[in-house]
Amino acid sequence: MRRHHLAGIGIGPFNLSLAALAAGIDSLDAVFFDARPEFRWHPGLLVDGATLQVPFLADLVTLVDPTSPLSFLNYLRDRGRLLPFYFAERFHIPRAEYDDYGRWAAARLPSCRFGHEVTAVRWVDDAFELTVAGAEPVLADAVVLGVGSVPSVPGPLRDLVADPGALALHSADYLAHREKLLAAERVTVVGSGQSGAEVVLDLLRSRSTVDGLRWLARTPAFAPMEYSKLGLEQFTPDYTAYFHGLPEAVRDRLLPAQWQLYKGIDTETIGAIHDELYRRSISGPPGAVLTPGVEVVTASLVDGEIELGVRHVQQGRSATLRTGAVVAATGYAETPTGKLLAGLGDAVHRDRKGRLEVGADYRVALDVPGPLFVQNAERHTHGPGAPDLGLGAWRAAVILNAVCGKTVYDLPARTAFTTFGLEDQ
Repeated sequence: MRRHHLAGIGIGPFNLSLAALAAGIDSLDAVFFDARPEFRWHPGLLVDGATLQVPFLADLVTLVDPTSPLSFLNYLRDRGRLLPFYFAERFHIPRAEYDDYGRWAAARLPSCRFGHEVTAVRWVDDAFELTVAGAEPVLADAVVLGVGSVPSVPGPLRDLVADPGALALHSADYLAHREKLLAAERVTVVGSGQSGAEVVLDLLRSRSTVDGLRWLARTPAFAPMEYSKLGLEQFTPDYTAYFHGLPEAVRDRLLPAQWQLYKGIDTETIGAIHDELYRRSISGPPGAVLTPGVEVVTASLVDGEIELGVRHVQQGRSATLRTGAVVAATGYAETPTGKLLAGLGDAVHRDRKGRLEVGADYRVALDVPGPLFVQNAERHTHGPGAPDLGLGAWRAAVILNAVCGKTVYDLPARTAFTTFGLEDQ
């Protein structure tokens, strides 16, 4: 049975970042597993024109090691596109390009093993044992969970989306159903975040008529993402450390109030939607209906049409809407880890809400000697930056320093101009 210093479960952007930075440590034997046949990043939402919401410097390695051969700039050089990128003067790259960059990097990392699903983790003697479907078990001194997130569908829409007879889907599957949505007489998009805005924009640009297109959101407005320079410092390691030090009850109250940090829409997309509506208004008011402050409370299939029961939060009024299709752009939830970690039993510490207890260095509190780390499963302990690509390389470096027991990546002590909280006197 092969033993490794480090094993990663899941190869999304964050564990791919970990693999890329681990490749620069000669003394570290690391391996990463993913059930999928290759790296893919939100393939159902690679809509033409959609861009990342973070600068290209938030690649797998640059913010920790800009000399790495797995940087985005080296990807461009290898593809013969560095000068075109220079002349394009782009700071935010297309989503499809980031997806391609990820596959390019994964192909250069022998530690990444796609088509291998880890189904269980347990502690045996002095190591973690990983059960790998169709292969020999693997031993590891340390394990990092990077199993990502799964589409989240609110309760009222869950049965509808699961019904094969209804044209109802999560936005993660948008491209697979795009032609049907373009042909549908009436389409309703539910959700006010970036994904919902990108779906609405694509439908506005591509449908022959926008009559029958409706956009509903629970938020009080279709609001922009926080993008001021000091505001963005809430995505720095300094703020992450501050957030982690707050009491659990305070963190739980604070996160929902920070929705514009990670659930807002970038200003370019909002502007493009308004521009498209304005263009459509030349011959008369466009038929699209955009209504914030509305929540869906019921959903059912009636006589071949979808019937939505909705309530306006501020007005306290309710209504029934008919539509031919629904796109639930309702975000993502952390992938449940209960089944995967069942072999560790009560050794895994959880908080009063059943969530993993995660330390400042992303280590899960465990009653076994070996370290288990998480990536993008700690928003409740580390704040809104957990799913942000800009913090991926930093978090990977913190984990690698902990695994190696020494500083292999030197990280600055101060990363923000803002001082979060009162300093000790």
